[in-house]
Amino acid sequence: MTWTHGPRTFHRIAATGAALAALALLTSCKRSVTTYHYDNLRTGWNSEETKLKPSNVSSLNVLALVLDDANDQVDTQPLIVPGIKIAGGKHDVVYLSTENDSVYAIDANTDTKLLKVSLGSSVPWPIGCGNNGPAVGIDGTPAIDLASHTMYVIAYVLDNSAGNAPAYYIHALDLSTLTDKVPPQKVTASHTLKDGSTFSFNATFQRQRPGLLLANGNVYAGFGSFCDWGALPTPQTGPASRGWILGWQAGTLTPLPTNAMNDTQTTEPNNMFLSSVWESGYGLANDPDGNIYFTTGNSDYSGTTYDGCTNIQESVVKLPASLDRICPTIPPPNPNLFTPANVANLDQGDTDVGSAGVMALPAQAGSIPKLLVSNGKDGSMFLLNRDNLGGFTPSNAGVLGGAQSIGAGCWCGPTYFNDGAPHVVSSGGGWGVGVTTNSLQLWNLQTVPSPKLVQSATGAMPDTIQDPGFFTTVSSNGNKNAIIWAVSRPLTNSEFPIVRLYAVNATPSGSTLPQLFQGVAGSWPYLGGNANIVPVVANGKVYVASYRELEIFGLNLPNGLSPAPRKKALATLEKIEFYKGTEEHQVSGTLRKVDGTRLTLETRDHKMVEVDTAKAQERHRYAVAKLGSGVTAAGSYNTKGVLQAETVARAKAAAVAWPPDR
Repeated sequence: MTWTHGPRTFHRIAATGAALAALALLTSCKRSVTTYHYDNLRTGWNSEETKLKPSNVSSLNVLALVLDDANDQVDTQPLIVPGIKIAGGKHDVVYLSTENDSVYAIDANTDTKLLKVSLGSSVPWPIGCGNNGPAVGIDGTPAIDLASHTMYVIAYVLDNSAGNAPAYYIHALDLSTLTDKVPPQKVTASHTLKDGSTFSFNATFQRQRPGLLLANGNVYAGFGSFCDWGALPTPQTGPASRGWILGWQAGTLTPLPTNAMNDTQTTEPNNMFLSSVWESGYGLANDPDGNIYFTTGNSDYSGTTYDGCTNIQESVVKLPASLDRICPTIPPPNPNLFTPANVANLDQGDTDVGSAGVMALPAQAGSIPKLLVSNGKDGSMFLLNRDNLGGFTPSNAGVLGGAQSIGAGCWCGPTYFNDGAPHVVSSGGGWGVGVTTNSLQLWNLQTVPSPKLVQSATGAMPDTIQDPGFFTTVSSNGNKNAIIWAVSRPLTNSEFPIVRLYAVNATPSGSTLPQLFQGVAGSWPYLGGNANIVPVVANGKVYVASYRELEIFGLNLPNGLSPAPRKKALATLEKIEFYKGTEEHQVSGTLRKVDGTRLTLETRDHKMVEVDTAKAQERHRYAVAKLGSGVTAAGSYNTKGVLQAETVARAKAAAVAWPPDR
């Protein structure tokens, strides 16, 4: 096995002459996009784009395809493989996977649907958590192995063999037929807790959100929670949610003998545990040495449970290919993780480091060539040394050049490119009255005399009604014609919530990044979650997938989707019988007071509602929220007008994104 390092991607493949010849024939000298953010480093950079350049992207027009089913929301990134023999011909193919557990193969040049398969029945609003839409199916971006002609994908399904209980299955699909090459493997796992007891993976409570990683001859996946609801085992539910990294051998789908769990504690003050791996959908990262990188979210909101060993919440984490996470015997700080000095405050405020992905950088000049960049919810950005992440120190001594600020928050992930000098692209923003503000930021990577990020320019992005931050990619022709691409979170108008594609010149004009293009790129009716959309640029086109749509932007294309078909697709949504659970009433509001288990919410029409959360906490369907944040509670009113909540979840800061009260 050998590493091949080129601008296309990082693969670990069997280096046989036959395999390499087949690979060259398959790609037909066109760019393939086989994994999240282009490569396993997660740079988000396509350096082989020869057609799109700052001088012509203002002329982009669009083709658009409306997908078949009302639940075909796309939360994954499109993947692209040229020259596939499929559907009776040879096509450049874009692969889409949806929350309806559908996998589509679509002609990448004409938006013609070539093939579609269903991997099962998706799970309606898991455990009543409504932060994504009416169904959860394929939530993490698949990964493709060109050498074996295989796409690896994890589907969340109602398992007929287990009484329609939710389950995850990992599939190895043939690129030409979308059929299973080997029997799909049900996702199971167990881990030893601090007291020696065994904790079992429970698919009912785990959410597979990050993009899959194909590396080291294995497929890796990260798991988090639904709505941050608690993880204490109960007689009614069994073990619930904690953060996991699991792996399977590529080809056979045999589970790896070791897995990693981020919180192995047995008691916590508020029984939250968690330490989820979610990254807003960003993919697990991998470097040429075989190491795996990810970020973790919040744990128990007491802010007292971090110890860098049995609980590693709010951290950037490094694992070996085997997934063995052994607490170090050497004195701290631990070189295999970085934890911000304010970890307790991050836990207490639900200010996840894990809201953003982590990116490894290509080898750099200077004394520290192996670098890593990570963002977080509190607006921090960290430049780290992959050989020693820095551990936990009171002064954040492990951060190279000091922590940087990207704004007030980031549900996002960084991007890298080099136009003769290395750069990092980030995004971030803050919460305003009814909207969130967003900005695009360009950073110069200084490597001599020591590594440091220096902000050089910013670009305007629209205010939206979901969480701040967004996802970017960069296209260039080598070190020329660099363009930053981004898709906004939803905007509202009189007809439907829309998202827009933006192209920005990566060469600043002074301290400003000039906008080159913007255009409607789809719709997004589910405002309670986030539209974590990643634009994909390949072979002269830009691909954007959203709710029931694939949009293909390019030069000299016929006219695309008019408002009428999009409105018709959204009208279908209104006919869906939404899963609402058994709770009689639901109310959303801004949290104004906390008194034990009693909350006071100010509703959108400025009424004060008292909510008793005792039942929700007993059921472990309670997500702590800070004062001034949005909360949705569901249950029944007692004779005193107090809502006896069965579930309590966080809601968006903007009331326009709250679900209807009932």
